[in-house]
Amino acid sequence: MNATKPRARDLGLPFRGAPGPHNAITDVAGVHVGFTTLTEPDKSIRTGVTAIIPRSFDSEPKPVWAGQYSLNGNGEMTGTHWINDAGYFVGPICITNTHSVGMVHHGATRWMIDTYADYFRDEHAWAMPVVAETYDGVLNDINGQHVTADHTIDALNSACSGAVAEGSTGGGNGMICYEFKGGTGTSSRQVSIAEETYTIGVLVQANHGIRPWLNILGKPVGETLTEGRILEQETGSIIVILATDAPLSALSLRQIAKRAAIGVGRNGSPGGNSSGDIFLAFSVANSRSMPQKDNTILTRQELNPELIDPLYLAAVECVEESVVNALVAGENTATVKPPGHTCFGIDTDILRDIFQ
Repeated sequence: MNATKPRARDLGLPFRGAPGPHNAITDVAGVHVGFTTLTEPDKSIRTGVTAIIPRSFDSEPKPVWAGQYSLNGNGEMTGTHWINDAGYFVGPICITNTHSVGMVHHGATRWMIDTYADYFRDEHAWAMPVVAETYDGVLNDINGQHVTADHTIDALNSACSGAVAEGSTGGGNGMICYEFKGGTGTSSRQVSIAEETYTIGVLVQANHGIRPWLNILGKPVGETLTEGRILEQETGSIIVILATDAPLSALSLRQIAKRAAIGVGRNGSPGGNSSGDIFLAFSVANSRSMPQKDNTILTRQELNPELIDPLYLAAVECVEESVVNALVAGENTATVKPPGHTCFGIDTDILRDIFQ
């Protein structure tokens, strides 16, 4: 975590729902998160890579059941055509800045080839990792393309369970949220359905919104904290990754991904025209071999969609809280384009007072 600032719940913000032990996407068993964070202020570099490994315990490539949804498509998330057709993806998820998608995809592909060496050597295997982006050109020399394939491999190799660092970490390093310093945020919920307990976790790269829109738990915070504005209109994006251990079909996972839009909207954003609001939900349940090597007839568990509403609510709550966690982790950061300004971190003392 950002060691200098508390998380949203520590400020007394009354978020609903029961989080997991770390209140993070890593509360979903097997989900690991890693970062490479590049910060060189004298070179105007503030960017990085965030890496998510859905099933860290798999020693061979296996399909991860998934569903994808775009609220507004001014952005990129690779691999989504196949996710929408097949209902799964294979490999990691990485998030970076807009001009580094190619190098990160290159690095993630190399990591897959090396990690699953036997499979790629012996089979006609192809790699199609998921790589998503948001624009960090206000706080970072984005045109310098400072992220490399090796940075991606380092982020993947550093991925682990436990607490997840928030704010200016990994791909979130140069991001702005509601004109405050934004970036990486995470949260989780535990949900009981028919005497079974499931976990859903979220990680966001929050780089969206303008100050007047900002609403936190029903309070128009953006109308109170009006100083230090740096944008005239919405120009950013948000990537939302949702993970769960509930056994869901690809169709149900797409429905989960859709609910991220409600979570984003709770904090005030309508999904601006220049914003890439792109969401992916996946389940670590139903581990199977690659389809090319699997049985002729496939059987797997699937939660009855009639019972899925608690997971919908949990997804909304997790996204809402993850964005605020990204905000409260933010610290004052100098701008690059235009230079000479400051993107302020939200004043957590004022935020605490608002909710007291």
